[in-house]
Amino acid sequence: MSNTDLIIEERSRDIGDFMVGRLIPFRKKRMVGPFIFIDHMGPAVLGNGKYMDVDQHPHIGLSTLTYMLEGEIQHQDSIGSDQLIRPGSVNWMTAGRGVTHTERTPIQNRTPDLRTVHGYQIWVALPKELEEMDPQFHHFDAKDLPYWNDKGADFKLVAGKGYGKESPVPVHSDLFMVEVICKEDYDLDISGQLEGEIGICIVEGSIQACDNHVEAGNMLISKIDNQCAVKMKAGTHLLLFGGQPFEEERFIYWNFVSSSKERLEKAKQQWREKKFPKVPNDNTYVPLPGESV
Repeated sequence: MSNTDLIIEERSRDIGDFMVGRLIPFRKKRMVGPFIFIDHMGPAVLGNGKYMDVDQHPHIGLSTLTYMLEGEIQHQDSIGSDQLIRPGSVNWMTAGRGVTHTERTPIQNRTPDLRTVHGYQIWVALPKELEEMDPQFHHFDAKDLPYWNDKGADFKLVAGKGYGKESPVPVHSDLFMVEVICKEDYDLDISGQLEGEIGICIVEGSIQACDNHVEAGNMLISKIDNQCAVKMKAGTHLLLFGGQPFEEERFIYWNFVSSSKERLEKAKQQWREKKFPKVPNDNTYVPLPGESV
C-alpha cells in the first residue's frame, strides 16, 4: 500500500521488559527483526460510492505481507498477478529490484451495500544479497496456514517458523508472524517458541505486561530476544512478529527500502521517469511525495 506519511514520530515509552508505541517504525525502535513497517488499515466502512482505490505505485527492496481481518481487497501487480484478498489469507509480494501494484475495492463490492475493511499492510526488508532479486508474488488461503489451539487460545502461523511449525509463505529470512486469539484469559509465554526479536501488536482487547495494562492499538517490542510473557485478557487478539535482525542498516524513502541510500535515489529517478514495470491495463500513477504528475 502506498504510504505518503511513513516517518511519523509516535510516542513510545519503556515499561520494563518492553517498549510500547503506536507503530513501527517508532522513535526508539526502527525495525523488529526484518520487519520495517506495519500499517493498520481501518476498520473502515466502505460502500455506496466510497471505495478503496490505491493507484499504481512502486516498491523495491522489500516483501509486502497483506493480512485481512475483515473485508476484501483486489490486488494487481506488474508481474501479472490479479488476486482477491479475503480475511485470513496471505498476499506475499516480493518487490526485489522493482515492482508496481494497485489495491482496490473489488468490482463485485462496488455497490450501495456497506462493508467493513480491516487489516494490516506489513513490509519485510530483504536480505542485502536479495535486494535486487526478481519480483515474485504468492497467495495462500487461510486453510493453507498452520493452525492450533492451546488451552482455549487459537494460534495461526501466518509466515515464517515458530512453535515447531513452518508456514508455506516463501519468506527470505529468519522471521515469524503468528496470530493469537483467546476467548478467556490466557498466559502467553513464548520462551523458546520464537527466535529473534519479538513484537506484539494488540489488534483487539488488552494485555498485562510488566504490571502495565496495555490496550488495543499499541505495539510492544520486547527488550529480550526469544522470550517474553504477557497475560492476555479474555477477548484479546494479537499479532506476534519479528525474527533475526540484519547486520546492515535499512533506509526508507516513501515505498522504497534499501541498504543503500544511492539505490533509493536511483529508484526515485526511475519512478519519476516512469521506467518501472507497469500493472497491465492500468495507466494510473502516484507521483513521488511533494511532486506533481
